[in-house]
Amino acid sequence: MSFPHVPDAAAVASHFGRALHAARRDETPYRHWLLDDVLPESLATAVLILPIAPPVIGDSLGVRDIDNSKRAFFTPALRASFPTCGVFADALQRPEIARQFEETCEIDVSGSYLRMEYIQDTDGAWLEPHHDIPEKLFSMVIYLCTGPEAKNWGTDIYDAERRWVGRSSAEFNSAVIFVPGADTWHGFDPRPIIGVRRLLEINYVRPNWRDRNQLSFPDQPISVAT
Repeated sequence: MSFPHVPDAAAVASHFGRALHAARRDETPYRHWLLDDVLPESLATAVLILPIAPPVIGDSLGVRDIDNSKRAFFTPALRASFPTCGVFADALQRPEIARQFEETCEIDVSGSYLRMEYIQDTDGAWLEPHHDIPEKLFSMVIYLCTGPEAKNWGTDIYDAERRWVGRSSAEFNSAVIFVPGADTWHGFDPRPIIGVRRLLEINYVRPNWRDRNQLSFPDQPISVAT
């Protein structure tokens, strides 16, 4: 018997959809949405025990793409290797979830592509203040942080002048969503990471996304039609 038991894509989509429907909208310092209980507990646990080691990276220079070859995207190969990844990607590819993202974020997602990344930051990791590129229709981070220091591992938020104004919660199985814009400054200020800071980044990206090898279904655009 496999451990933990991971529900099928329909059940994962139903659970995720309820969390998305209940998202709390906040306008400060820019529009974003906060979610709780994002994934079924068994799926969150299954992600944590994936046999994917945290990448060994020197100075990241405050960016994620310093060494793309070491990043863990939910590609067709990863989905085939790990059923947990396959089920989760299948759930977020479903039309009912795409429609829910449209309604929540007030965006058009038809024809976009699903991009998912499993991030495991270790001590020394940091991100300079930045705003995501417009090729991302939305950016979502699901926090899967554990340990006594995990509460301090949320995303740092800055105002339009790049002044620090706060930090999101990194409560386990919570999430934040925003639609990239010129004012959506965020990052991760340097601070100790005792253990591993685990996140899932979810995007729907425009058809002109250059790095097709990062996509979960590079030949299947998102559809909102049933």
